[in-house]
Amino acid sequence: MSEPMPDRGIPSSLAEQRAVTQPPEVRGRRNAEHWTASLYLRDLSPYLTWLLLHTRISANGVTGLMILVGWSTAAALLIPGIWGALLAVVLGQLQMLVDCCDGEVARWRRTSSPAGVFLDKVGHYSTEALIPIALGIRAAAYPLEFPADFLWTTIAALLALVIVLNKALNDMVHVARANAGLPKLADTQGETAPRGGLVATLRKAARFVPFHRLYHSVELTLIALAAAVVGLFAGQPLVDRVVLAALLPLAVLALVGHFIAIMASRRVRA
Repeated sequence: MSEPMPDRGIPSSLAEQRAVTQPPEVRGRRNAEHWTASLYLRDLSPYLTWLLLHTRISANGVTGLMILVGWSTAAALLIPGIWGALLAVVLGQLQMLVDCCDGEVARWRRTSSPAGVFLDKVGHYSTEALIPIALGIRAAAYPLEFPADFLWTTIAALLALVIVLNKALNDMVHVARANAGLPKLADTQGETAPRGGLVATLRKAARFVPFHRLYHSVELTLIALAAAVVGLFAGQPLVDRVVLAALLPLAVLALVGHFIAIMASRRVRA
C-alpha cells in the first residue's frame, strides 16, 4: 500500500501556488472549464485559494461552500424585481469562483478524491435544477394563486428536469464506457465531435446560435437579469413568463440534439 503524499504546507508565493494548482492540463481543458473561468475567474481564483490555504478548510469543505452559494443563487431569484436578479448574477459568478478554488485547494494539498468529484456534481446539478424552479415562481408572481399559477411552476419544473437530464447525458457516457471496460475519454474535440454527415453540419451551425449553452447557472441568472431589465419597461410578470415559455422548448431541442450528437460520436463506440 502506497504512503500518502506529504502535505505541501502553505505556498511561499502565488507563482509557486499557480504552478501547482493551475497546470497547463487544467487551463487547457476544452469542456471542463466554463467560459467565465477562461475569461477572468482563473485569474482571480489564486487569490481566494491563497486565503483558503491559510485556513484549515478542506477541498471538500470548499466544495460545500460552492454548493451553498449555488443554492443561495437560486434563492436570490425569489426576491421580486431587478434586485433579486442582480444578486443572483453576483452569486452565480461567486459560485463559479469558489468552484475554481476547490480543485486548486485539492491539487495543492494532494487531496483530490472521488468524494470531491461527487460533491461537485451535487452542487451543479442541484443549483441548475433550483434556478429554473425559482424562475417559475418569479413568473407566477407574488402572491401566488393556485391553481392558476400551476402553469408557470409546472413549466419551470419541466425545464429543471430537462436541464438535469441534459447534464446527466455526459455522465451517462462515462458510466457506459466504464461498464464496457473502455478507457476514460480525452477532453478533446476529436473525441466529442460527430463522425460526419448531417449531425456534424448541425453541430457546426449551432456554434453561431449557441442556445444549447443557455442552461448553466451563469447563463440562467444573466437571462433572469435581462428579463428583469426589460420588464421595467414592458411590464412584469409578462416578460418573465415569455422567457420561461421560450426556454423550455429550446431546452428540449438542446437535449435531443445532445443525445443525437453523443450517439453519432466516438464516445459510445467500442
